[in-house]
Amino acid sequence: MFPALAALLLSAPAAMAERIFIAGDSTAAHYAPDRYPQMGWGMALACNLDGTVTVENRAMGGRSTKSFIAEGRFDAIAKDIAAGDTLLIQFGHNDANQAREERYTPLPAFRVNLLRFIAMAREKGAQPVLLTPVARRSFAPDGSINDSFATYAEVTRAVARETGTPLIDLGYDSRVYVHGLGPEPAKAYFLHYSKEQAQAAGYTRWAEGIADDTHFSEKGARAMASLVATRLQALPLPVSAKVRPQPAANPPTLGGPTCP
Repeated sequence: MFPALAALLLSAPAAMAERIFIAGDSTAAHYAPDRYPQMGWGMALACNLDGTVTVENRAMGGRSTKSFIAEGRFDAIAKDIAAGDTLLIQFGHNDANQAREERYTPLPAFRVNLLRFIAMAREKGAQPVLLTPVARRSFAPDGSINDSFATYAEVTRAVARETGTPLIDLGYDSRVYVHGLGPEPAKAYFLHYSKEQAQAAGYTRWAEGIADDTHFSEKGARAMASLVATRLQALPLPVSAKVRPQPAANPPTLGGPTCP
């Protein structure tokens, strides 16, 4: 090899792996092992990607667009995200919480905040993707599933249309999925364990049992990640070719937040 060429190759910076950033709430967030089997779908998303894409999961429990921005989490993503990256934006659960002033975001402000996320990603040369808020296990007496965040989902869809931003309608897809499971089978996809079940499984964090219709078990997180991946793969984006969805109807065997 010519010396000049060798020196050039040695001095060239290594190519950065393509990254997917996630801005969102507890339904997507990462959890420490002591909270197992609680998982956010962002923890399982890497299992639906090839080895050239990494996940920067910046989602955090209890955050709305308002508090995510106020706490500097938005600025932290803006500092780190770069051209060629993808930003998945999923909020609504906490924005709708009128009982928590630090979280509550009226619909007009929610719209403005989503526009800020989109503008920031585009300014950095990254690709924003909006997601409607994922469904809760909330069934009506007639067996239909409630649309818990309908107004926030509609604002998200409207912003996507107005700005030409790709949309993953996770709210719709997850409602269809959970409805198809039915009220009782769906419990396995959320944090629903009796005291006896939790103690038998060694879930020390939930030793007294838990009935949570919002947050996912590993099984639920994997299923939701597969729904996200299926839609992401169908979008005409550079990252789409690198998505390998696991079938949501047949999530991998449980055993921890690792890919099968």
